[in-house]
Amino acid sequence: MVSFQRYVALGDSFTEGVGDPDPRHPNGLRGWADRVAEQLARHHPDFRYANLAIRGRKLPAILEEQIEPALAMQPDLVTIYAGGNDMLRPKVDLDGAVAAYDEALGRLAGTGARLLVWTAFDAGPHGIFGSLRGRFALYNELVRESADRYGATVVDFWRMREYRDWRYWDTDRLHMGPAGHQRMAQHVLETLGIPHAIDDPLLPPLPLRTAREQRRENLDWARTSALPWVHRRLTGRSSGDTVTPKRPTLAPIE
Repeated sequence: MVSFQRYVALGDSFTEGVGDPDPRHPNGLRGWADRVAEQLARHHPDFRYANLAIRGRKLPAILEEQIEPALAMQPDLVTIYAGGNDMLRPKVDLDGAVAAYDEALGRLAGTGARLLVWTAFDAGPHGIFGSLRGRFALYNELVRESADRYGATVVDFWRMREYRDWRYWDTDRLHMGPAGHQRMAQHVLETLGIPHAIDDPLLPPLPLRTAREQRRENLDWARTSALPWVHRRLTGRSSGDTVTPKRPTLAPIE
C-alpha cells in the first residue's frame, strides 16, 4: 500500500478548511485536508503534515507565498488548488494565470512528490455561478493539460455531481460545509488509493420551502454573505488579510 511521510497542502479557503469550523484545530477550522492527514497518519508512525493555505488568496499570492516554503519541506505528497478566487473577479487572464500555475506545478512535480490538483466545480447552468460556467470549463482544460505534462493526479471536482446538493455547502454558498469537506476527504483518499475510516456524511432532510421562504432566504444570503464579499473586493481587502497559515511547518497530527 502507498504511504506518505510528508504532506504539504497549498491553496486558499478551500484547503484551509473554511466552512468546517472546529475549535480544536488551528485557525478554528478542520477541513478536508486535515481529515486526509488524519487518515494518512494512521498508516505511517513518522507522518508529518503542513497546511499553508490562506482564505481569500488569489493564484499569484499563493504561488509567491507558498511554493518556496513547500519545496523547502521536501514533501512526498503535495495538494494544491489555486485560481478559484481569480475566476470570481469581473476580469481574469486565465491563460496568463494558468501559465504561471503550470510553471509552479512543474517545480512541485520536479521534487518527485505525488502531486494532486483540482478542477473547478460545475454548479450547472442555473446555479449562482452559472454565468461563469464557461470560465470554469476553460480553467479545467488548462489545468488538465498541466497535469498531463507533469504527471499530476486530477481530483475532478467538476464531475462530483453530489455537490449540486446545497446540504454539502456552507450557508455563505461559497465554501463547502462540514459534509462537503468530509466527502472531499473521501474523494482525495480514494484517488490516492489509501484505505480510510471516514464515514459518508449524514445529511439532514431536504427542507421544504415555499417560494416566499426561498426569496427571504436569498435576501438574507445577499445581505450577510454576498454584499460583504463584494464590499471587500471593491475596497481591495480580503478575508485572509490578517490570517496566517494554520500549520506553517511539518508536524505530527495530534
